[in-house]
Amino acid sequence: MMDWTDRHCRVFHRHITQHTWLYTEMVTTGALVYGDVERHLRYNEMEHPVALQLGGSDPLDLAKSAKLGEQWGYDEINLNCGCPSERVQKGAFGACLMSEPQLVADCVKAMRDAVAIDVTVKHRIGIDHNEEYGFVRDFVGTIADAGCKTFIVHARNAILKGLSPKENREIPPLRYEVAYQLKREFPDLEILINGGIKTGDEIALHLEHVDGVMLGREAYHNPWVMADWDRRFYGDTNAPLKTRVQVLEAMIPYIAEQLRLHGGHGLKLNSITRHMLGMMTGLPGARAFRQMLSDPKRLAEADPALLLEAAARMPIVA
Repeated sequence: MMDWTDRHCRVFHRHITQHTWLYTEMVTTGALVYGDVERHLRYNEMEHPVALQLGGSDPLDLAKSAKLGEQWGYDEINLNCGCPSERVQKGAFGACLMSEPQLVADCVKAMRDAVAIDVTVKHRIGIDHNEEYGFVRDFVGTIADAGCKTFIVHARNAILKGLSPKENREIPPLRYEVAYQLKREFPDLEILINGGIKTGDEIALHLEHVDGVMLGREAYHNPWVMADWDRRFYGDTNAPLKTRVQVLEAMIPYIAEQLRLHGGHGLKLNSITRHMLGMMTGLPGARAFRQMLSDPKRLAEADPALLLEAAARMPIVA
């Protein structure tokens, strides 16, 4: 989700669901140890609960980065052991770390020693063409021995050579049963499932077998899928039943303030509105909504009221 779930995206999603955990895009340890910490860790208080996802493989650098995340107020530190991109592999982290479970365990222990908040791991069920259950079972067992209690399982193998990141999200078959089996074998661990999940009904089915569900690109492209989660999955019967237009209205003051504070530093209107293009997915007129929010001339006016103007062109808005 790099370049996708930035702080603006997360504020938008928080206006749709109050209780769902939000995750940052992956931030590399190098960006924090040697780069602009504020640029990478700045967020908005309303985002809580929010987790910082880290990419790295050096225990010391991960411990430093985790500590920074805790100091900035993040609620969880998540280590990415699932990204298959060649760029990430060259940095010796992401999915290739699954071949080095003891190193991951050392990384987790170093982070847990550095912070008081939860340290979790996101991973695949295998790498390349190794589909043996024992591979992921031993990986999870080794990391659990280092104190990790929560695993987010992307239920696909990661093919490290020959497939693009996009193809890695589509070509390796989904094997949800592997995640279910992990939960059966490690009942005291928190096992969350990820990969190819698109609807609330699918989430409910998975929750019969595991402790939680993560949605990535579906939540981004079709954010309104989250609209009933507070009531349905968190039992918050008092959660407001917002409309799409009410969410757009709630974003306008935020956008105006961000443009006022950061407009002189390169922030443009579409830096925020680009995350909202999928708001009308499934409704008649959704294409016209997206087109208006993508109009360079209108975006150059830097008027956040463009959101409501685009919604007004919809024949039906629910």
